[in-house]
Amino acid sequence: MLLEKLKESNYTVVLTGAGMSTESGLPDFRSSGGLWAKEDPSAIASTDALNRNVEKFFEFYRHRVIGLQSCKPHGGHEILAKWEREGLIQSIITQNVDGFHQEAGSKNVVELHGTLQKVHCQSCGKEYNNDKYVNEQYQCECGGKLRPSVVLFGEMLPEEALLKAAEESEKADLFIVFGSSLTVTPANQFPLIAKQNGAHLTIVNMEPTELDLYADETVHGRKIGEILKELHVSLR
Repeated sequence: MLLEKLKESNYTVVLTGAGMSTESGLPDFRSSGGLWAKEDPSAIASTDALNRNVEKFFEFYRHRVIGLQSCKPHGGHEILAKWEREGLIQSIITQNVDGFHQEAGSKNVVELHGTLQKVHCQSCGKEYNNDKYVNEQYQCECGGKLRPSVVLFGEMLPEEALLKAAEESEKADLFIVFGSSLTVTPANQFPLIAKQNGAHLTIVNMEPTELDLYADETVHGRKIGEILKELHVSLR
């Protein structure tokens, strides 16, 4: 069904979650073996940690940046970028902070939770490459602390990204979820916004999600990269 809908759709929007990135080798956060099962996020990945437990904060995010630099986009990322160039999909909304969609060539990407590809000064806002963290350089030229350009626990999501994601969802006549458990608000509202505006909703996730009952089509237990490759071959 998804293949036919892709061919028919005039405006296709994709939402990606952690399941899109785990196939690149990046660890999941919320699974039973994920990072949050081992660490308390409020203690190390929060605004409070940045101010009160800064050494642990720097250590945690340095580890994440090093892990990120050891991975790269997989074939599924590249197929989505190709589909955008060909006009098959119009935009991507992502919960991921790895920047792999852009690295693979996607242009119209809404990053709900920011990016780990950059760091910026908490004081003056100046941006730097994430190599600063790899090299254990945590201070800006102005003397302020450098922090990853991601949304920390205790922070609001960027308003501009939320508005853009809502607009894209409203315009969709096909909305595809790839690799999101759809348990986190407000990201899990965008498939519903699309559905309410008449879109066909397809959810592709390793496990069932709470929104499966609203979907027109669900796919479980299969790797996203494999599904995208099959669709791509069938579209030729």
